[in-house]
Amino acid sequence: MSQSSSKLGINGAWSMAVGGMIGGGIFATLGVVVTISGSLTWLSFLTAGLIALATGYSYVHLASHYHKGGGAFTFLREVGATNIAGTLSWVLLVGYVLTNSVYAFTFGQYLGYVLDMGAWVPRASAFAIMVLFIGLNLRGVAEAGGVEIFLVWVKLIVLVGLATWGLSRWQPEMLSRGVPDASLAAALFGAASVFMAYEGFQLLAYDYDDIHQPDKTLPRSVLSAIVVVIFVYILVALGTAMLIGADGVVQHEEVALAIAGREVLGTTGVVIVTIAAAFSTGSAINSTLFATARLAHTVARANELPKVLTHQNSAGIPDRAVLLLGFAAAILAALGTLTALVEAASLSFLVTFAVVCALAFHKKTGRRWITGFGAVAATASALALVVRLVSEDPLTLLFFAGLVVAAVVIRPLWLRRGKGDS
Repeated sequence: MSQSSSKLGINGAWSMAVGGMIGGGIFATLGVVVTISGSLTWLSFLTAGLIALATGYSYVHLASHYHKGGGAFTFLREVGATNIAGTLSWVLLVGYVLTNSVYAFTFGQYLGYVLDMGAWVPRASAFAIMVLFIGLNLRGVAEAGGVEIFLVWVKLIVLVGLATWGLSRWQPEMLSRGVPDASLAAALFGAASVFMAYEGFQLLAYDYDDIHQPDKTLPRSVLSAIVVVIFVYILVALGTAMLIGADGVVQHEEVALAIAGREVLGTTGVVIVTIAAAFSTGSAINSTLFATARLAHTVARANELPKVLTHQNSAGIPDRAVLLLGFAAAILAALGTLTALVEAASLSFLVTFAVVCALAFHKKTGRRWITGFGAVAATASALALVVRLVSEDPLTLLFFAGLVVAAVVIRPLWLRRGKGDS
């Protein structure tokens, strides 16, 4: 169900794509990728961005080919790959839950840093912000297009301004200060680990019917948005390191941009960056939770999830899906660690994006060298992230493996039960 009576034009669609990516992405992931990639953090963001660009290209061409939205789940069902579609939908939904938990976690860390009232504040704030947006989504309250456009430009101005200030103090040695020497392999591992910072553009795939002339608007808005975000991420990665050094970013992993803001304008800088982070994460939570609930509702109607998730309230909102997905994210945000949440989410989206690119390659939608690159690069990145998790964080890998086992083993049992009930 559309939340707006008017169609999204190029400006609105572009703003939603940029907001979906920057909305918490750079605020949450910069410290994670600097810890892994060191002075080559910029290369990690570039590499992940190129994979995202190839994936965005695949998404928009598949949407134009089928003349409908719905993302990977819908596209796979169109070619009769219902088992893959169902399994992947479970992986994708958990990826979105993890992403919202990262956004909520980041909101709590920035607010907690400003308030400085104890270690409990960030966790409590992370849980509270998810509860707030659960309530807003249940009431059918979504951001108007004009509000989203305004917030996107505020975020861009703050981030680019901060980065420009840092770059004006160009000191290349700051990129590697206090961190191990970087290698090309480390940059690739960093790209895989930080991939969730780019996932937000695909939310537009669910809004195909709400976009004016989607076959023209969707490619222009999505692809140009990804290019802009790549440049912004690289600028922020370089500029922040110039302000506080790579070691400063690692030391203050959860709130690195607030520390950089303090270096520029003191307390005022911290407040400005924190406000930008709050708007970014709040906007991202709102749009991601609503889109994810709609996806869960669609999947449940196809008997791939419990029928209870098809329920809608008087406002037409899939309320039980909102509650389940929202509280799952709230709990993870209150209990998880930033690196584990980011890497698990990145793995979910790398798997999904590899499948989408492979499907676009198979269907010959768009240029096959682009879709083929996306399929190979996303697959290689997913494997690289698995290798990293085996040695660095096996518990996160076990969590993801459990998800895949559930999707492969439990889902068919659920489908047989659903057919028996019908």
